[in-house]
Amino acid sequence: MTDAPKPSSMTERQEKWFASILESMERETGKTLDEWVAIAKTCPETKPKARKDWFKTQHGIGTNRAGVILGRAFPETAHWAEPDNLRDTLWADAPSRAILEAIEAAVADFPGLVASQRKGFTAFSKAFQFASAKPAKGGKAVLGLALEPDADPRLEPPKNEGWSERLKSKLVLDNAGQVDASVKALLKQAWERS
Repeated sequence: MTDAPKPSSMTERQEKWFASILESMERETGKTLDEWVAIAKTCPETKPKARKDWFKTQHGIGTNRAGVILGRAFPETAHWAEPDNLRDTLWADAPSRAILEAIEAAVADFPGLVASQRKGFTAFSKAFQFASAKPAKGGKAVLGLALEPDADPRLEPPKNEGWSERLKSKLVLDNAGQVDASVKALLKQAWERS
């Protein structure tokens, strides 16, 4: 079996999950990854979501397997294909990017830290995701944390943020200066629970 491309920044748990998708592909679908890649290249759709939907409708392949297959067939569209480009595109606004860089500095010394870039947010994990950040309008950023909203009066429940369901609260940051010792303490608390 040919290995599909994979993100360079995965937790051990994510690596095991990815390996299990590859290992079970032929056994559970009746086709090898290479056979599915050949089928993917016949897909009439051009957009990633439409391709995934086509796989589900035409072949009964779920989102996770379709993502692996399509990432191999069309590596230029894989979320992990060029994480730096994803980061630069997502964090193009200088004030928002400054907030991200302040968050990164706050967590830089956390042992076992795995930072990964997703299409819509930047994720921070140890064994599990403990925080995420995404830019917001007006040069702001939203920090999601694996903490209950009652852990700090500044926290509020998330609303359709698009990141891990483990992140039970969010904090809107107006500028990089707000990523202070108290925010680092919240990040550390969330990290300790992951």
